[in-house]
Amino acid sequence: MSLLSPSLEAFAAVAKHKTVHSAATELHITQTAVTQRIRALESKLGTTLFIRTRRGMMLTPEGEALLRYCHATQELEGEALATIQGAGKETTIRFCITGPTSIMRSRIVTQCFPILQQFPNLLIQFDINDQDTRIRSLRAGESQLAVIQQDDVAPEMEYKSLQPEHYVLVCTPAWQQRTLNEIIQTERIIDYDPSDQMTMNYLRHFKLANMAQYDRHFVNRTDMMAMMLAAGLGYGVLALEFSKPYIEKGELMVLNSAQIYENRIVLAWYDRPEPPKYFSAMIEAII
Repeated sequence: MSLLSPSLEAFAAVAKHKTVHSAATELHITQTAVTQRIRALESKLGTTLFIRTRRGMMLTPEGEALLRYCHATQELEGEALATIQGAGKETTIRFCITGPTSIMRSRIVTQCFPILQQFPNLLIQFDINDQDTRIRSLRAGESQLAVIQQDDVAPEMEYKSLQPEHYVLVCTPAWQQRTLNEIIQTERIIDYDPSDQMTMNYLRHFKLANMAQYDRHFVNRTDMMAMMLAAGLGYGVLALEFSKPYIEKGELMVLNSAQIYENRIVLAWYDRPEPPKYFSAMIEAII
């Protein structure tokens, strides 16, 4: 059961599937009907909601804003229907939070356990994402909460400062007899992907960047990065929370006299005049 208008249902379906054909199949109506509903909605709002591309129907910024509205409405709808329909009726609410591996693994997932017990019809997707696409996921309405850098927070967003991540410079214990300067000058950095600047931020902070090689290795999984570091294929930074088990087992060694670099992060979301109870509980629980 959906309380969205037919036009908004059609809009949400096209945004989900990226094609009018798939949206029509989901809604059990013709493609012409879907197109007419989208055009009527665009006319009513006085804007363009989609752009046709080779990858399908892509949302404009205005379309992204409307999709966030639809998702917020569906979340409130699920909570309202659960109350209206009473016990014995199953009305599920889907919710997505996106964040980097270290934070999701060490804090957020476990902090959400009480929320899941309190709201049994709430289905959470924990999107573990170490790329810089988390802000885009929030803007597009694909996630409702995102752990991002404070500098990435847009003026229209709300946010809550979280406990900062602590990063350490690590390498294989086989390099124990080598000096820090030698390692930085002769070994390659291992990072997540070309957009990952965390190791360079660390080196700049401690005035070590001028010695570093700028050609890097990349591996877009944090656990695989730890394996490459342990194998002596390079050096790099890892969140202390994530790397602690590897350090304790002697698989990784901390460099630079265990100097810590603080990465300040926030939990961001789009404001809602009347947020659902589980939404407010989630924000309060995550620290």
